[in-house]
Amino acid sequence: MKTLKQIGVMVLLGMFLTSCVAVKSNGNHGLPPGQVKKVTGSKSAKPYAPGQNK
Repeated sequence: MKTLKQIGVMVLLGMFLTSCVAVKSNGNHGLPPGQVKKVTGSKSAKPYAPGQNK
């Protein structure tokens, strides 16, 4: 019974360690759209703002 609990704990620990979280990156490196516009020299921040894609 003790080994069954140890196996269960190991399986749960393995699941916690191998679980992954998908992170969506917009390529702005954490900068707001206006700052990216300044860096790139673009005339509009619209392409860098999320939700502004057509």
